[in-house]
Amino acid sequence: MDEVKVDVKFGEWIRQGFELFKANAVVLIVASLLALVIGGATGFILSGPMFAGVILIALALVDKKEPKPDIGAVFKGFDYFLNTFLFCLVWGILVFVVVGLLSIIVCVGHLLAVVLVIGLKTMLMFALFLIVDRKLEFWPASMASINRVKGNFFPLLAFMLIASLFNAIGFMVCGLGLIVTLPITICCLAVAYRDVFGPAPVSA
Repeated sequence: MDEVKVDVKFGEWIRQGFELFKANAVVLIVASLLALVIGGATGFILSGPMFAGVILIALALVDKKEPKPDIGAVFKGFDYFLNTFLFCLVWGILVFVVVGLLSIIVCVGHLLAVVLVIGLKTMLMFALFLIVDRKLEFWPASMASINRVKGNFFPLLAFMLIASLFNAIGFMVCGLGLIVTLPITICCLAVAYRDVFGPAPVSA
């Protein structure tokens, strides 16, 4: 999965993501709610596999698989427990340490920390999708995402910022809006992922 140029289709990806959400709102909202509640209740230890389950549902809907996934499919993310857990743990610790060090620098350090987090989030935007769709281990999935994004960084950064705006709006509504905006964001990313990386391997 080397660096390649991709056609970043802002409007199309967001439109398709919205349509996907609207057509499957109930299963996506309930699955996302379960992911948020269970992830939060376990100190975010289970956040990785739970959100992997939501991603599996979104990808199945993008691929128009029959029968359509039900709410219980969110727990299939536990098939990828180790790699999704390690992904969240390793990158979470790295961000925590680097942001902590940068925060020592007054004003400029905080700005650099924000830039770092946004940049890293963009570079890793497809990693969890690669773990569940291509069955990659967390590190190769991370590197594959970074390699694909870096050649298209600024267009994908803009797309990521637009998609993340939904969650920011949801968070501002006492956090409750996340149960709607989060699945919309995941749907948009699922559409983008499938367009950027192509169909899942037949063996998957």
